[in-house]
Amino acid sequence: MTPRHTPTLTARPHWSRRALPWATASLLLLGGALTWHSAQAQGADIFKDADLALGQKLIADNKCVACHVSKVGGDGSAMYKPAGRINNAGLLRGMVEMCNTTMNLGLFPEEVTAVAAVLNRDHYRFK
Repeated sequence: MTPRHTPTLTARPHWSRRALPWATASLLLLGGALTWHSAQAQGADIFKDADLALGQKLIADNKCVACHVSKVGGDGSAMYKPAGRINNAGLLRGMVEMCNTTMNLGLFPEEVTAVAAVLNRDHYRFK
């Protein structure tokens, strides 16, 4: 009596092809929820040790204002909407990190924090 199907070492379980996208999506949603919760829990104390002079220099060196002017017009300050999408310090820092990634600026985490601290001081004033 021989078995009808002999599994090989390279065979995958039949459920893996269908379960993997769901498992991946679940992990992404969980990670996003944890990141959102973390951002919501952070106050402006995340900026307490930030180097404001460095932040100002990085804003000038990377031409952040010119980029904002090209996106929203005027003097670029319409980019900063304290009552808009950015409503806490963690989300502000996250937005600066998004610009860092999108524009491929190569800023280190402490530099992102320094830029966000300057924006908080000058535009947002989160406590």
